Amino acid sequence: MARKCFYSFYYNEDNWRVSTVKNIGAIEGQPLVSANEFEEIKRKGDKAVADWIAGNMAGRSTVIVLIGTNTASRKWVKHEIKYAFDSGKALLGIHIHRLLDRSGNTSAKGANPFGTFTVGTDKKPLTNWAKTYDPAGVDSKGVYDTIKNNIESWVEEAIRLRG
Repeated sequence: MARKCFYSFYYNEDNWRVSTVKNIGAIEGQPLVSANEFEEIKRKGDKAVADWIAGNMAGRSTVIVLIGTNTASRKWVKHEIKYAFDSGKALLGIHIHRLLDRSGNTSAKGANPFGTFTVGTDKKPLTNWAKTYDPAGVDSKGVYDTIKNNIESWVEEAIRLRG
């Protein structure tokens, strides 16, 4: 049975790439909302967004941050990472900048979104528990194949690290 995971990402820049990863089908992700649906949630305020995130993370073992060019700087991605860690969920990141977008373009590699977080009373780096992967491949298809062939083991490794 496929693991249930939550995808965290920057919708405006990466929704096409995220759909590509989601369609691999190796893990079960939450339904992706449209830009209009998310804007409707945002209009209700920060609490509504936080409640939506909490509701969609419920019952998920792992949060997968799909890392595009600007993902690490996004307010709600940061919130999702913190909420996931505080909720005991496993975390991992996958760079998706070399997958093609709707227009057939790749983008610049983004920063590690876990790199600015420290956790616990001893302020250890979150990167101790949250690995990031930069999939191999000379083109979008190669990157896709690397993700497809490894995403399940990456999720299992994240769960093991979170222990």
